[in-house]
Amino acid sequence: MVEKYGDRAINAAANSPLEIWPNPAPKHDYLIHIEHPEFTALCPRSGYPDFGTMVFDYYPGEWVVELKAFKLYINSFRQESISHEAVVNCIADKLEAELQPKAMRVIGDFMRRGNIKTTITVYRGEGMHFPEYRANLL
Repeated sequence: MVEKYGDRAINAAANSPLEIWPNPAPKHDYLIHIEHPEFTALCPRSGYPDFGTMVFDYYPGEWVVELKAFKLYINSFRQESISHEAVVNCIADKLEAELQPKAMRVIGDFMRRGNIKTTITVYRGEGMHFPEYRANLL
């Protein structure tokens, strides 16, 4: 079977640095908010798919992330067996290391499974305000 171009791009994103760009307004503090509502991964215990929204809020330092690169990286988890807690921290680790933001927040807002709702939030950096996040209720 021939690998589709989308699969090639997602597989490459899993193991490559993110595409980042110079911050166009480095002298200003401003918040960037990104939501990816189609996150999927596999539960490491059951193998069932987990679905959710990944939210990334950050105050950029010298760099900003290119949005398609962010999307492909988040999509690279779709066949990974990984817990909610581990995946949110893994994403935060990569974003922090490569973007070096002044402050950041990564939220994994997962869909209900077995009538249980889970939201994981990771903060990195200090001194910046993040707006209240309201979890998806579906």
